[in-house]
Amino acid sequence: MDINWKGVFPAITTQFNQDESINYAATQQQVDHLIREGVHGIIALGTVGENCSLHESEKIKLLSAVKEAVAGRVPLLSGAAEYTTQGVIHYIQQTKQVGVDGIMLLPGMVYSASEAETITHYQTVANHFPDIPIMVYNNPAVYGVDVSIEVMAQLVQCPNIVAIKESSADTRRITELFNHFDERFIVFGGVDDIALECLLLGAKGWVSGLTNAFPKESVTLYQLAQAGRLAEARALYRWFLPLLRLDTLPTLVQCIKLVDQLCGQGAEWVRAPRRPLQSEARQQVINLVEHAMAHRPDLSIM
Repeated sequence: MDINWKGVFPAITTQFNQDESINYAATQQQVDHLIREGVHGIIALGTVGENCSLHESEKIKLLSAVKEAVAGRVPLLSGAAEYTTQGVIHYIQQTKQVGVDGIMLLPGMVYSASEAETITHYQTVANHFPDIPIMVYNNPAVYGVDVSIEVMAQLVQCPNIVAIKESSADTRRITELFNHFDERFIVFGGVDDIALECLLLGAKGWVSGLTNAFPKESVTLYQLAQAGRLAEARALYRWFLPLLRLDTLPTLVQCIKLVDQLCGQGAEWVRAPRRPLQSEARQQVINLVEHAMAHRPDLSIM
């Protein structure tokens, strides 16, 4: 399957109203802003998009709204995070009607599957939808399942498993993926605070949370890395890193949404049991953003 995914793919936030209802229009505005700022793809309903906090009907309605906003300008992927393999199949059948360009597929939620079960999960879904390109999402720290090199070796025979979002936070895994599979899989870095390291080790792209608030800086970092302009990339990355660290916290959704709000790109409202940040945690994010804005690099000279 010939898929040319590369670049910065923000995992977009799902915008809510204060009463926890979905603000579809605000989500569309966010998507349009990101694309106009130069991102290369959009991923809806990932972790940052609060996938598991939405009902299935809401997910499909949201995807339809995002599809309308994307308007064919960049690839649109949907996260697929369900409890069972059959649940994923049912969900993807509906996303096909929306017309997404691919699926970012997580292991089964809640249950920590064995290696053999993980392989079967991915193979079953891939074989059921041979015409849909799939990005494997590996995040063992959060989801309790490591889509290891050994697992990926069993997925090579599924031609529509084309990419992996590698979020193990072990940069050695990037090199191991290339050593074992050469260019068979499109490798994306999936942890914001090792984004530059992953790109310099050969990752073709970056699935990012903080890009929601700082798309130009994210795209510029990617472009500098691709061009081998390392001194400029390092300077930008050193400015960006304290913000990118927010993507690694248990409260990453609340943190990123607050940063969005402070940057005028969205609202901090989340769906319970998540709550907006309070007290010291909130002030720490505000301080980070204020410091970053006061020292924001001039991208026009990069």
